Amino acid sequence: MEPFTLRVIEIIKGIPEGNVMTYGQIAKEAGSPRGARQVVRILHSSSGAHKLPWHRVVNAKGEIAIQNEESRFLQAMYLEQEGVSVDENGRIELERFRFMPES
Repeated sequence: MEPFTLRVIEIIKGIPEGNVMTYGQIAKEAGSPRGARQVVRILHSSSGAHKLPWHRVVNAKGEIAIQNEESRFLQAMYLEQEGVSVDENGRIELERFRFMPES
């Protein structure tokens, strides 16, 4: 497995309950500031195998990015169960819920 992939998995696993990070934020923390799309692919392909808290990852606007209606509902439900407020448009207040790891 590539070092970037390992680092992304590590970062996602480290997002605490009740917090979110953005795809771009994770990419930057993993050493590739322009690698947000790679993070999406890693999350999509590795969530099950690595038991990643996929629901804690949102887009740069603080929105649930998943298009599938059932998956959007699940992500919002999981976040709300952890105390993260999700509005009717699938938006999360990043100023309040964004996790900022100590690099």
